[in-house]
Formats: sequence, structure tokens, C-alpha cells
Amino acid sequence: EVGILAKSYIDRGQLIPDDIMTRLMLNELKGLDRYNWLLDGFPRTVAQAEALDKECQIDTVIDLDVPFETIKYRLTARWIHPASGRVYNLEFSPPKVQGIDDITGEPLVQRDDDKPETVTKRLQAYDAQTRPVLEYYRRKGLLKSFTGTETNKIWPHIYAFLQTKLPDVSKKDAATPR
Repeated sequence: EVGILAKSYIDRGQLIPDDIMTRLMLNELKGLDRYNWLLDGFPRTVAQAEALDKECQIDTVIDLDVPFETIKYRLTARWIHPASGRVYNLEFSPPKVQGIDDITGEPLVQRDDDKPETVTKRLQAYDAQTRPVLEYYRRKGLLKSFTGTETNKIWPHIYAFLQTKLPDVSKKDAATPR
């Protein structure tokens, strides 16, 4: 029920209100205290950050400082095959024939939240609401920023940083909760 409500905001190009997003996320985090975990895109407001801090001990916050034009270009280049969920990106993994699913030959569609006007609205709202969150975590000494436009260039720096934060776990042990 909460997920459907959240989707209605996304479909209108709006960010999900704090109380709904916080309920969704905190519910998902229950029982994960035995694990190392990484959140992507949460918290996005100071109110969400404060609610998260009340429930969990945050060790590190990573900021991927990527220009909005780069993000917009990548998101608006994403197309999907609705029946299968296959995702294509016109830049990175385009279909063999533009606008057509490689396997079924059926038309691809662009999700409402990937359309240029929706992406622009979401990025503007994200910037206005998230900038204070970055400052909140910077003041706490938890923020580490990585700047760039290409995953292959940013990831090695993030990976090296995470290695300083996470215990050394072999692949065999990685599946076993500690």
C-alpha cells in the first residue's frame, strides 16, 4: 500500500514525501543490524537523515558528484520492454533496431520517470532537498565525495575507499551473516 502511494508521486515527477519514504526504508532496514549495507538514494532530506540516525548508526555517506546534464542524458536514454523488464540504454546497450526489443520485436517504451521533462523536475527537486543533507553529514564528519562523469573512472576510487571501511571478507564468508 505504501509502495503504491510512493509510485504515484514518482509518476508525477515528484519526490516521495519524507514520512512515506522513511516508513518504507526503515521497514526494510529492520533486522539488517548483523550486516554491512549500503543505501542508494536515501536519505534525501534532512528529516529523513535525522529519522535514519535515530534508528541506525551511520558510518559513512558517499556523495557521487555527477553533473545533472550527465544524469539527465543517461536517464532519458533508457528504454524498456514492458513485458519482460529488459532495459536498454541508447548510449551503453542499445537495441539492435532502435525502439524495438531484440528478442520479441515488440516496441520499447520510455518510463514516465525517464522522460526529459520529468527527469528535469526530479533533478531540480533532488538538488534543492539534498544539498542540506550533504551539509548535515559533512558537519558530522561522515561525508566523502567523488566527482566525475564515468563509472569506470569513479568506481576504483570508491572501491578503494570502501575497502578502508568494510571488514575484509572472503567470498566464501560473504554469504554468511556475522
